[in-house]
This record gives sequence, structure tokens and C-alpha cells, in this order.
Amino acid sequence: MATNAAAAAMAASSLCDDLEHATARTRIRDVLAAGAARAGDRVVVGGWVRTGREQGKGSFAFLELSDGSCAATLQVIVDAAVHPLARLTATGTSVLVEGEIKEPPEGTKQNVELKVSRVLEVGEVDAAAYPLPKGKVKLTLEKLRDVVHLRSRTNTIGAVARIRHQLACATHRFFDENGFLYVHTPIITTSDCEGAGEMFQVTTLFSQAEKTDKELKENPAPSCSEIEAAKVLVKAKGDAVAQLKAAKASKQDISTAVDVLNRAKETVSRLEERSKLKPGIPRRDDGSIAFESDFFKRQAFLTVSGQLQVETYACALSSVYTFGPTFRAENSHTSRHLAEFWMVEPEIAFANLQDDMNCAEKYVQYLCKWLLNHCREDMEFMVKNYDKSAMERLELVSSTPFVRISYTKAVELLKNVTEKKFDNKVEWGIDLASEHERYLTEDVFKKPVIVYNYPKGIKAFYMRLNDDGKTVAAMDVLVPKVGELIGGSQREERLDVLKQRILDAGLPLEPYEWYLDLRRFGSVKHSGFGLGFERMILFATGMENIRDVIPFPRYPGRADL
Repeated sequence: MATNAAAAAMAASSLCDDLEHATARTRIRDVLAAGAARAGDRVVVGGWVRTGREQGKGSFAFLELSDGSCAATLQVIVDAAVHPLARLTATGTSVLVEGEIKEPPEGTKQNVELKVSRVLEVGEVDAAAYPLPKGKVKLTLEKLRDVVHLRSRTNTIGAVARIRHQLACATHRFFDENGFLYVHTPIITTSDCEGAGEMFQVTTLFSQAEKTDKELKENPAPSCSEIEAAKVLVKAKGDAVAQLKAAKASKQDISTAVDVLNRAKETVSRLEERSKLKPGIPRRDDGSIAFESDFFKRQAFLTVSGQLQVETYACALSSVYTFGPTFRAENSHTSRHLAEFWMVEPEIAFANLQDDMNCAEKYVQYLCKWLLNHCREDMEFMVKNYDKSAMERLELVSSTPFVRISYTKAVELLKNVTEKKFDNKVEWGIDLASEHERYLTEDVFKKPVIVYNYPKGIKAFYMRLNDDGKTVAAMDVLVPKVGELIGGSQREERLDVLKQRILDAGLPLEPYEWYLDLRRFGSVKHSGFGLGFERMILFATGMENIRDVIPFPRYPGRADL
């Protein structure tokens, strides 16, 4: 049997002997982490040249190589006899090289370097055209947004990408450890979760209209006289069939005549269908857009939140979460707004507002601890280059119980502030501005704050109405640097109250009938929240603009790639 297995393995390997051998590449992170312990080992590494310079009158070159696996670079030494140096030294050049790990001379900053014996692959760069500068010269983050397809090669965006990755890993780890199921909610929706109406519409009506306009130009719609003529022909062919049957003609003659009649009828149907084609967007008699002609036979949008949909799974599987892109057609150019952003949205059955706040606090603390334990090198880069207090902020939030204060008490506290003048007036009923939120967490309490029980008029329809009839069981988690990081609530589980809240928000009931069914059939107390993923990265890194913490930022006027 062993012989047969070996023969089968050999036969299978021979089926792909026309392919290149797999590349046994070692990550630069692993080379640097092992340090001198791997001196003498032969490895293959690949990466992009950050800086390159010829030395020894052109006899060899130093390359600082980065493969994105860590913030640091690996110093690579290539002799002119191994490869033409001019093809390797330009910033941005990609290389795959094989060589021996060596300890560098004493007094150098590197703990190891690579002496290259073979250059396996080279992706050359036209240095004059390459948009990223060489060496210590830097483009501003704003300028880097103009080369979004290349900016991940910079130290800053590379560090942000690794931090973002670790936060995503920590998110899935936290919810898995706490018994949550990951649910993929739809990106295309027919429900407006926030009731704000600032949604991107999903439609094929424009492309359909363009196609129809082109078709009508090339082949105009039939006239009434053409359709009448085709109907006259159908009548004549029908009469011919009737005459053949009356004359007891052969089955073949009758069958042939019926086929001709059917083709004539099909022609009439096609002509009548084409006569209905009209240029432009299809409209109803009252002038409104006929969405029943659209792809989904109704209005559809890009989601602003997966919350409503994930509630359906919470009402069956108890503890669930969704983590995905959301969209808002808000014409805002601030450093805190994107048109496309990612949300983490857990939903918990049999949970009240206190349970919701507990989960949110544990989750944020988990993320902070995770970064401190798994991303220290990149966080140290952020401290050095962007925000000296970034690590201290993570330490504070990860180890400090969050303050909990009602909205009403928070407003009273802010109204009594005399040492600072706010740009936005503080009064009961307002939605707290970022300056208010940051003052509470940075100046008053100097730690994270959870504000709860907000006025119903400034919160969404699905939040549970409190007994006072004025507030809802909502909560926001406020943290230093960004203000609101999380928004959540206990959901309204009472059918009659939820119906009225939808109507009070000026929304139609019909699109939410499925949501109301969750209250009709086994309604359950449940709660949840949403964390803006990019806001979490802003908080962690100290970066100032949200456009620099998402790989491909979308905002008014820009949707590159």
C-alpha cells in the first residue's frame, strides 16, 4: 500500500512539472527577529528598495529593503559582479534575492544584513517618473492621497495598514472568545437604518435608459400604422388557417399555416413591446420615477448600517456581530467623515442597556491591550512621528474603568463650565458636539466616558423609549482624541411603540414590516452597538485625518481606483 501511495504521489507531481518551483521566501520581519542567531543561513527575501546607493567606486551597493512585514528595513549588499547595480538602486525597485545572513561590522545600527549571491527577479523603476521621493524626503499625507495606489509603500501608511490588520484580528478574536457568531449582512438594502435619507442609491435605470436611447436611435420604435399592418397580417393568416381546416386540408398544410400564424403573432408582440420603449428614465403617470422597472423592482441603497439585518440573527442565535463596509452620501469635507467606512456591529439577545455598555467597554479595552501586545513597533513609530501620547492613551483606556453618566447630568455639567467657551451652545436636547464629548473625556474625567439615556428626538427610531417618554435607552462611548467611538442602545422590542416611533420619524411602515415581524413573533429584549473602525484607528494612532487610515478613501469628489 505504501508503494502504491508513493507511486501515486510521483504521478501527481509529474502532472505539474511544467510549473515554476514555489518561492521559498523568508519575511524580512522573521530575518530581523532572529537576528544574529541566523547568521550563516541562506535565505530568499523579496521587497521594494526604500533607498539604494552604490559604494566602493561602483563595486557594490547597499539596498534598504522593505517587504511590508514590519516597519524596519533589511540592509542588503549586492556586488557589481552579481548584478548591474544601476538596475537595483532606484527607490521603488522590486527585487527577489538569495543570499547569506551575516552579522554587520561593529558600530552599525543593523543587527544583521544580507550578502546577496543571486538576484532572482527585478522590477525596475524609472526614477524620474516615480512619484514617491527618495530617502528622508517626504510627501505630505494630503499629497499621498493623490497616489493612493502607491502610498502603502510609505512608512506611515504601511504602519497604519498593520495596525488596522491587528485591530481586525482582535475584533474577530474578541467576539469569538465571547461566544458571538460572525454574520455577513447585505451591502445592498431597501431599509434606511438611520432615517437620515443620506444614502447612495443602487439602480440600473440610468444604464437601461442609455441602452434604450441608443437602441431607439439605431432602430426607432414602430409606428401605430406598422403595428396595425402587422395585426391585419395576423388576421389574414388566421383566416387562412380556418379555411384550410374547413376544407379538411392535410395536417402538414395546416401545421405549416399555423407556424406562419404564430410567427405573425410573435411579430405583433415584439412590435407592441418595442412601442412601449420611451427615451430617458421610466416614469409613472404622475411623473415620479418608476422604480418597479429597476433591477430590484423597488428603490435600493448602499447600507448605512448592518444593524437591522443582524438583529434578525440575534433574535435566533442570541449573540452575533457584523463587520463590513457602510456608506453615507453626506457631502462633508471634514477630517472625520468618509463616504465609505467600516463598522463593527454586535447584537445581543436578552441584553439590556447595562449589558450593552459592559460589552462595549470590554471590547474597546481588548482592542487597546491587543495593540500594546501585538503592534508595539508600529505604535512606537506613531508615537515618534504623530502623537507622543498614543501609547499612554492605549494604556489608560485598556486599564481604566469607564465613567458612566446620564446625558442629563452631562449637559448640566457642561453648562456649568466657566473656564472654556464652547463653539456650540450646550442645552438639553442637543446632540453633543465633538468639542463637548472631548471636554468630558479629556478635561473633566480624564478617562473614557459612557453617556447614556439621550433625548429621543436626536436618536434613531429603533432605540427603546424610556418610561419618562422623553429619553431613549441609548449610549455613546467617548474616548480621548476622537470623542464618540461607539454608539449603541437597547432596541425597542414593543411592537406598538416601535410602529409609532417609525411613523414619528416620518418613515413608511412597509419597508420595515420584516423588522416589525421580529416583534410580532417571539419578541425579545436585545441590545447592540456600532464601532466606527476608522475612528478606532484614529484614536489608536493619533492620526488627524480619517482619509489616511483607510486603504482607499472615498469622499466628495474622490473615488480613486
